[in-house]
Formats: sequence, structure tokens, C-alpha cells
Amino acid sequence: MAVAAKAPKAKEYSYSWEGKDKTGKAVKGEMRAPGEAGVSSALRRQGINATKIKKLRTSNKAVTPKDISLFTRQLATMMKAGVPLLQAFDIVGKGNSNASVARLLLDIKTDVETGSSLEQAFRKYPLYFDDLYCNLIGAGEAAGILDTLLDRLATYQEKIQAIKSKIKSALFYPISIIVVAFIITAVIMIFVIPAFKELFDSFGADLPAPTLIIMAISEVFVAYWWAIFGGIGGTIYGFLYVWKRNKKMQDIMDKLMLKLPIFGEVIRKSCIARWSRTLATMFAAGVPLVEAFDSVAGASGNVIYFDATKRIQRDVSAGANMTVSMQDTGVFPSMVLQMVTIGEESGALDAMLSKVADFYEAEVDDAVEALSSLMEPMIMAVLGVIIGGLVIAMYLPIFKMGAVV
Repeated sequence: MAVAAKAPKAKEYSYSWEGKDKTGKAVKGEMRAPGEAGVSSALRRQGINATKIKKLRTSNKAVTPKDISLFTRQLATMMKAGVPLLQAFDIVGKGNSNASVARLLLDIKTDVETGSSLEQAFRKYPLYFDDLYCNLIGAGEAAGILDTLLDRLATYQEKIQAIKSKIKSALFYPISIIVVAFIITAVIMIFVIPAFKELFDSFGADLPAPTLIIMAISEVFVAYWWAIFGGIGGTIYGFLYVWKRNKKMQDIMDKLMLKLPIFGEVIRKSCIARWSRTLATMFAAGVPLVEAFDSVAGASGNVIYFDATKRIQRDVSAGANMTVSMQDTGVFPSMVLQMVTIGEESGALDAMLSKVADFYEAEVDDAVEALSSLMEPMIMAVLGVIIGGLVIAMYLPIFKMGAVV
């Protein structure tokens, strides 16, 4: 028997509306619907006679993790102040400058109004709310401490965003300098060196070897600049494309990143900080330890710690001691193992893990500052050698002629 195809869901838009309720009181709000007729019928079902419906302008601005972190903090603050959940969604949504965030919050609010739990409403948007987020929201709803867990979740997200920002800034600085150095070198090769070449050709004298080498490289740049820039740009784009979409490539790069001579240790410390912070947050929220490891594995941000966490999860579920299992993985420093041991013995595992996270976050901060101080003179020295070498190579013939004269 043929099965009828499911009709595609109609595209929805945001509308602001004004009207009067059954008592004649003026009311207004916002709603997502396929059209004005949908807004009118939805309002009629709520006993509201719409007098004005206006389509809101949409924005294609993306919803970032920073937006989600800010929303979580605002929602936690309002709930702690006693603001009802739906009203809090209204206030946060209307006060947000990103229209995409406002639409997202309006959709979640609509789901809650129609009977969904807050956890179920969040799980409809896995692109913005991961399993860790939804699990903590569910635990908060079940225990009646949603405001407390929202506050803890907001703190967790702020800490994670801060440490990610530190790592990105540490990696971005040298990469940006390398790009600028290449562009400056290419400009000199394409526009400056040919002018010197014409000058030297008029001299008719033999040129020093460094000058001849630079002029030969310049000729390649002038003749094939499109291939050089296109090849480098295509290689970088292809590499990033494969890295983003290929699991095997991601695993290789994760392992390679930990082995980098300077940055590897910083990345390792950031992974341990995120691992500890995530497990502490989940355990403090009352999520069973074995279940918490599912979220911890994904939040660690590196395949080495993902695999290690899955191994710990299997061992702990089979009755093994967590500290022993962590030690067997070989990826956790002795200080972490000692703190976890103390936490297990004292029944304060979440507090000990939070201290571990605080320690390694401070270590990352110090390492990034030290790297910035170290990289700046090194990069300036490299730039000086490259640019200075080009200048000297092109002025050598002039110096030679001056000596002869």
C-alpha cells in the first residue's frame, strides 16, 4: 500500500500584533506563523480580537555560542528574581539585538506554552543546545531547582567561552602575522623588484648572486601570481573543508595539535580544564556519573580525551574505580588524579573537579600571556630577516657600484 508523502512544513515568519482580550483590555505581543491569517486564527483561539498585525523584519545574523551564554545568564538572573518563565522569555527575546536569537526564544516559548517541557523545547534545536545543556535543564525541572542549574550552566558556558577565546587568540596572532608577512613579500616581489630589475638592466654590470636569486623569484611571482595566490587559497580552503567534514582528518589533527612544540601543552591544559569543568557541572546537578560521561566526552574538544572518557565510562559502569581508570588512560596529570581521589574519598567530587578546572584555566591564562610575550619579538625578528634580506639583496649592486666609483 502506498504511503502518502508528508507535507513540508510551511515557512514561518515573525509578526507583532495588537488587540483586545475578552475583557476588552488592550494586549500586544509577537508570534511566529506562516502568514497573517495564521496569526489571526491563533489569537482567536486564545480569545483575542486582533486589531493590528505587522510582519517583522528578519535577520540572517547567526546565533553564536556567546548569544546562548548571554541568554542563559539573563534567564537565570530573572528566574532567581522570581520572574515567571514565559515572561522571562518575552523580556530576554524582545531585549536581544540579534533578531535570530529573538525568533529562537519565541519558538521555544511557544513550545512551552503548548505543553512541552523546557527540556523538550530545547532539544528541538540541537544546533544551539547540546545534550549537556538539555540534560541539566531536565535535571533542574525534575528537582525544582531550575534557577540554580541555569545559573550553574551560565557560569559553565562563560568559563568555556573564555578558555576557547584564549586558545583562539594564542593561535590567531602568529597566523595573522604570517599572512601579513606573505602579502608584504608578494607586493615587493610583484611591484618593487621589477622596478629595480629595469634599473639594473640599464647598468649592464654583473649582479651579486643574492640579487639574481631574488629577481628570479620575482619573475615567478609576476608571471604566476594568479597560480600562487589561487593555489595557496585553494589549499587552505580544501584543508579546512576536509577538516570540518571528515572525522578521520579531525582525529589526526586533534592528535597533532597536542604534539605541537609550543602550543600543544596549552591545548592539553585547556582540554583538561573543559573536561573537569563539564564533569563538575554535571555531577553537581545530580546527573549520574556514567551518564555524565556522555556529555563530558563531547565537551573535551579533542579525540584523545574523547576516547579516554569513553574508556573511563565503560570501566566505571563495570564497577571499576574512577581514579584507577583515569590513570590507565595515561592522559591525565598526577595532580588531577590526586584531586579526583580526594574528591571520591570525601564525597566532594564536584568541588575537587571545579578546583582542577580553576587551576588549569589559570594555567592557560598564564601560558597564553607568556606565549604572547615570547612570540612578539620572535615574529618581529623573522619579519626583519625576510624584509631586510630582500632590501639588502636589491641594494647590493648599488653598494658595489658606489665602491667602484
